[in-house]
Amino acid sequence: MSQVVATRAPISQTWTFFEGEWREGNVAIMGPRTHGAWLASTVFDGARRMGGRFPDLEAHCARVNRSASSFGLEPVVVTERWIELARDGAARFAPAADLYIRPMYWAESGLGGGVMFDPASTRWCMNLYEAPLPEPKGATITLSPFRRPTADCAPVEAKAGALYPNGGRALREAASRGFGNCLMLDMLGNVAELANANVFMVRAGVVQTPVPNGTFLDGITRRRVIALLRQDGVEVVERTMRYADFAAADEIFSSGNFQKVAPITAIDGQELGIGPMTLRARSLYWAFASQA
Repeated sequence: MSQVVATRAPISQTWTFFEGEWREGNVAIMGPRTHGAWLASTVFDGARRMGGRFPDLEAHCARVNRSASSFGLEPVVVTERWIELARDGAARFAPAADLYIRPMYWAESGLGGGVMFDPASTRWCMNLYEAPLPEPKGATITLSPFRRPTADCAPVEAKAGALYPNGGRALREAASRGFGNCLMLDMLGNVAELANANVFMVRAGVVQTPVPNGTFLDGITRRRVIALLRQDGVEVVERTMRYADFAAADEIFSSGNFQKVAPITAIDGQELGIGPMTLRARSLYWAFASQA
């Protein structure tokens, strides 16, 4: 009887600064008893090098420290050191390579070996790897049955690894129905974000986006896009939004570090295409990034 062997895409070129030196490849930084590995005491952030530039690098490096503090870890690396390591690590790659830049903290041990981690055991690394920017082909979206948690039941004020399985299962469920992403609601039934990015819609020339309410991160790229559009004379409204608002949209697009500004081309079978405001937002962001 023949066996089917699953294959995985090879890991792209990777460098990690860990325990005082640069190490190549997917370095083993945790053991089976590391608290961060089995009890998810991890926070991270993600920046980009694109076109040889590092847009909003300082903001990402500062946010990982805020995430650590709010989560209860000790932010032992100052922002300036994170920036230095990001640029030093990036120099190990081809100059034109698009990179994902990930500073990260985690707890090594728990107090008494239990669920509550010991902040004094905080460890860290700086990880960079090649990650080409996806082509802006657009994604189709649906409404997810899963919801974003509130601050009283999850550490939503931090960019914590523990939050991402919820988005992952939402993506899997949407994919099982033929969609590339999904809108997630908060516990009151308001739209929070996509499963892995902030979301915008356009109606009659006005850009609208869910107002931050403590159930999702007010993304660095999100804030940048809002500022760039307003500077260009576009009306941008942050407000409480429902699924019906997005179902009636002229355009929908996302913002996030991995893809930056990306079009949404359909919602639950309703075709949208890539509209002029989406292209405008992308153009404004790329003009900013080229000067960063």
